[in-house]
This record gives sequence, structure tokens and C-alpha cells, in this order.
Amino acid sequence: MNTRTRMSAIVATLGLVGSLALATASADESRTPGSAAQIALTEVARAQNPTAGAAGPQDTVWIAERAGTVRVLDDDGLGEPVLDISDETTTDGERGLLGLAFDERFAHLYLSYTDLEGTSTVDEFAVQDGTVREDTRRTVLTQEQPESNHNGGAITFGPDGYLYIALGDGGGGGDPQGNGQKLDTLLGKLLRIDPQGGDPYAIPEDNPFADDPDARGEIWSYGLRNPWRFSFDAGSGDLLIGDVGQSDWEEIDWAPASSPGGENYGWSQMEGTHPFRGGTEPANHVPPIHEYDRTGLGCSVTGGYVYRGEAVPGLAGQYVYSDYCDGTLRSLEIEDGRVTGEHDLGVNGGEVVSFAQDGDGELYVLAIGGTVSRVDPA
Repeated sequence: MNTRTRMSAIVATLGLVGSLALATASADESRTPGSAAQIALTEVARAQNPTAGAAGPQDTVWIAERAGTVRVLDDDGLGEPVLDISDETTTDGERGLLGLAFDERFAHLYLSYTDLEGTSTVDEFAVQDGTVREDTRRTVLTQEQPESNHNGGAITFGPDGYLYIALGDGGGGGDPQGNGQKLDTLLGKLLRIDPQGGDPYAIPEDNPFADDPDARGEIWSYGLRNPWRFSFDAGSGDLLIGDVGQSDWEEIDWAPASSPGGENYGWSQMEGTHPFRGGTEPANHVPPIHEYDRTGLGCSVTGGYVYRGEAVPGLAGQYVYSDYCDGTLRSLEIEDGRVTGEHDLGVNGGEVVSFAQDGDGELYVLAIGGTVSRVDPA
């Protein structure tokens, strides 16, 4: 059974996505400067198909479940749903409740999901004293999806206070509409908007295409296939994107905190550093800082976080990620946008679909089968 056929079988069994998650490291281990950090995974809760998590008010972690529920993880475990939009979502293909994010003051909660028509949707709810005010709900952004795969769905606020939204290329395999390289569509892009600055949102004036009449002003970067999970380094502000590959290569993209945006990560002319189906490398292509092929067990990169917690000092400053098919946690040491070390962390999180970072910088690993685990010292 080839990799793509195998992945389809996994999706049929688990009911999630052929393109979610991260990481078998590349075959070249010669750059590893030292031993890997010693970690363990401690199961802290079980959820119903968890897909995303975010640090919430009062030292909590809020967990999104694929069918449309949101639950709160605290010292007492995972509580009953505090929000339920399951009658407004669809979970065919790679759809469902796919992301959630709080603004800096925990005054608003944002959900990213596919509605009953499969349209990617970002909704806003006011939050008061840690409680969601459902009567304040409003839709911020929508994007029709031509297929049920490659929907992206990750959302987070950047260090600049703006909301970043990841959308895949629209699916169908091989980007048949060429959306990754088109600037007149939001598909295949990372967006940057100000949800409080307009109705329903404002486009920041310094967005790279804000003044381009031939481009969508919301675009921050493009040339992405399915940026399922991305994050900002809480220490440096750098951006890291796990972009799921088509057939042969999984990639991790990087941009410094000082970037003005506009990066072209190459899809669908490129898959990683390799021309895709005879494609020509764009002159402005920004290659990934890390890629790995599918000769091992990996098939779908799951982007994670740069570790900024205190529980595992040996992991400090390293980017932790995994792979939906492989499940092994791995890390990268990165200096000035260059990978200087690669590590197998020696633990397996199952079908890893996402990571979450709490307010102290500690990491949690979410597996679609239901486990929510914390990264602890071994």
C-alpha cells in the first residue's frame, strides 16, 4: 500500500484528515550537536476528538473538539462543554471545529470552523469573567471551500495584536485551481486582520498587499498547501508554519519577527525545496527551514511550538513538532532561520493533530483519538 492509499485508510478509520500533523525528522542527523532533552508525556485528560487548544483566562487551557464543543482544562481536569456549536458544523473530510484563539486580554474568544455548507468561518464571542457570552456572537470572516480537504483552520493572535488565519489551497489534490500562487483568493494563504478595527474586520495598513488592487489585502503570506498548524515563538516573535505536503515532502516554514510579510512559500510550483510536477521555482520563493520525506512512517506534518516553559530546561528554545501518521515528538534547534540541530525526543503521542501552549509556556499534545497529554521532564 502506498503512502497516500495508507493515509486514506487511516482517515476512513479515524474520521479525520489525511493531511494533519507533523514529524519524522530528515535522514540527515549529522547536524545534531548534542543529546535530546529527556521528556515524558503525562496524560492529563481525555477529550472527544480534540483538534486545537489555547491558553485561556485564569491559568486554563481551552480545548476544541472536532464536532463543535469547547471544554476547559484546569487543575481539576477537563470540564463539561462551555460552548457547543455542533449543530452548525460539518465533520466530513477534514472539516469541523478546527481552531480557537483568545485575544491578549481574554476579552474575546474566536472559533475557526466549517459550517454546514463546508464554508470556513471565523466567529467572535465576548468573554466576561472567564465566561463566554453567546449572545455577543458575530461572524468575522468566511471563505467558501471547493473541497472538504485542505481547509487549514488554525488561528492565533500574533505579537502585534492582529489575528492570523491559516487557509489551505481548497483541496482536490495538486492545487488544481493554482490557488497557492494566486493573490486574488484567500485560499492557500496565511491572513492577517484586525477583528476589532472594522465591521466585520479591518485590514492592517502595513499588510504587504493592502494597497495592491490585484491582490486580497488580508494576505500576509502565500504559497501554502495546507498550513494545518502554525505558531509564534513567545520568546522571539518568529513565525513557524507546518505545511502539509502533497506526495513526497512535509515542510516547516519560518519567518523572523521583523518580517514585513509577503513571503511566497512556493506551493504549488514547489513542494518543499523540490519542483512539484514540473513546476518552476518562483523568483521570490522562501524555502522551508526543514523538510522530511515520506520514506518513513511520516505523512502529514503537525506544527507545534518553540518551547518557552520551565519544566524541561533542556528543551528551552527548541521547536517541538510531530506527525499525524508517525506520532513521534521531535524538535529543531534554530538559529537565525537555520536549523542547527534535530532531535528525536523519544516519546510517541499517537495520532498527533495539534499542540497547545499554556500561559506558562508548557506544552500539551492532542491526539485525535482523545488523549490530551502534557510534556513533562522524564
